[in-house]
Amino acid sequence: MSNAKKIISLLAKAYPEPKLALDYANALELLVAVILSAQCTDARVNEVTRTLFRKYRSARAYAQADPAVFEQEIRSTGFYKNKAKAVIGCCNKLVEQFAGKVPRSVAELTTLPGVGRKTANMVLGNAFGIPGIAVDTHVLRVSNRLGLARGEDAEEVEAQLASQVPPEKWTAFSNAMILHGRHVCAARKPLCSECPLAGECAWPDKERTS
Repeated sequence: MSNAKKIISLLAKAYPEPKLALDYANALELLVAVILSAQCTDARVNEVTRTLFRKYRSARAYAQADPAVFEQEIRSTGFYKNKAKAVIGCCNKLVEQFAGKVPRSVAELTTLPGVGRKTANMVLGNAFGIPGIAVDTHVLRVSNRLGLARGEDAEEVEAQLASQVPPEKWTAFSNAMILHGRHVCAARKPLCSECPLAGECAWPDKERTS
């Protein structure tokens, strides 16, 4: 395994204030944005939510949305039928079981339609300041390449990372890993020669990309 402490330190220096690229003003907006971001760019989601968030200002408003209308409003994010069902279903449950408020635990959040551990941890960490490691495709790829984790199961990788990263750094670490995976350690053409973590990276193919 790689030197986790060194990697965490280098990552923090490279991304001193890592933030999600999604625009949001509260936990509900972040929850909706993350659901819409599946297999879609954050930039496109931000374009859609700029209008969406002005129209739908509460969980009840989403719950009462006309599915056909809502589908068209989010159409450009892709997979819009499934996403519309997830957002409306999620907000229905928020109204029925959580008084319209976004809950503050992984256990409760993952009972909502369309919400898995990644989404739950993103919302907890970035909207509520409750530490969580959100394992998306970038975190999964980068942590395996670095040697911080082994495997393709997101929940197992989350547990492996949680055992090495101090809890108070979980959210910043996740956000930084997402940024690093998006801008440096890309899936197809990673910029290994420009990577601040290259000296600690365990990926055997890194030399071929330099």
